[in-house]
Amino acid sequence: MPKTETRQARATEDTANGQPSATETRTKPEGVTDFVEVEEAKAEYNKRRKTQIELIKKTDKELLRSMLYEMVLGRVFEEKSAEVYRMGKIGGFCHLYIGQEAIAVGSMLALEPDDMVITSYRDHVQAMVKGIAPESVMAELYGKIGGCVKGKGGSMHMFSAEHNFFGGHGIVGGQIGVGTGMAYAAKYKDGKRVTLCFFGEAAVNQGIFHESLNMAALWKLPIIYICENNQYGMGTSLARAMSLSDISKKACAYEMASEFVDGMDVLAVREATLRAVERARKDYLPTLLEIRTYRFMGHSMSDPGNYRTRAEIEKYQERDPIKLFSATLLEEKVADQKTLDETDRKVHEEVEDSLRFAEESPLPDPKELYTDVYANPIEPGRK
Repeated sequence: MPKTETRQARATEDTANGQPSATETRTKPEGVTDFVEVEEAKAEYNKRRKTQIELIKKTDKELLRSMLYEMVLGRVFEEKSAEVYRMGKIGGFCHLYIGQEAIAVGSMLALEPDDMVITSYRDHVQAMVKGIAPESVMAELYGKIGGCVKGKGGSMHMFSAEHNFFGGHGIVGGQIGVGTGMAYAAKYKDGKRVTLCFFGEAAVNQGIFHESLNMAALWKLPIIYICENNQYGMGTSLARAMSLSDISKKACAYEMASEFVDGMDVLAVREATLRAVERARKDYLPTLLEIRTYRFMGHSMSDPGNYRTRAEIEKYQERDPIKLFSATLLEEKVADQKTLDETDRKVHEEVEDSLRFAEESPLPDPKELYTDVYANPIEPGRK
């Protein structure tokens, strides 16, 4: 089976994401601080802008503005979620997506409405990009009846069959097997639906990852496995947990196409996903995309993130995907400052509306404990 080999200038790609390449070991001169790395990140940011310009020239302008809106909406929504969580209005676990918006937007806007998506517990932004209304997502965070799962799923378990969004899964790697089954069902029904399966780099160490890739390649399933490599499995860095940190290479063991993608560049993500979608839809062939990114927040709202330095976080913030994309759109006159300000205003208005809806939505009736549990409904009090 032909493979896709798009790891051009791999050393450059790795360095662009703050990682030394396989053939490069960087050491700091004595007395040099992390400030130098911040300057390196700024340089990579400017290089990436030049790359984005080429992609912008061949992309529909309305789509570009839509991508910006979705990314800003995801960022502001997550910032507001953090705010109300600290106020005690959201309970349980809450994993934010701040810094990773380019992956959800870039990949999912390459899909058709009938295509299916499944993901992990860091799922708020994916849910909205797939079409679930922000107020429905916020109400779910609040545990209210107006939520997309009637308040019974919470932060980690967004779901909507109507929008072909199948979770939100709390078990690390658990969704990889389910997503593989979804792709099998799609092929069995002789359709052209593609499945997008998101997971973090820590899930790659789970057996289900390897079993699923083997089956997908063997059975030729129309699925795209997207590893959102944010470089930390909870508080453990990738370097400390994985002998081969080049995750995209793991596809070679299963004769599967793979790509390494800069997850701070929304257009690079979209281009890689489009190639994978075509492969899946035309030839029923799977793809593994390792999309390197960085979460600006801790693993969850309960994580103070003491295992990272402030300097490390600031280095990656210099390559903020929204900052990068906005600057390129301005440079190419796809948007002006007025457009950016209007986008920001509309997003804040939409997020405030979602908050108001969540506040006003009632709590679920106790009878809801018995609904949506089994295919055949059960009655309260029945023995």
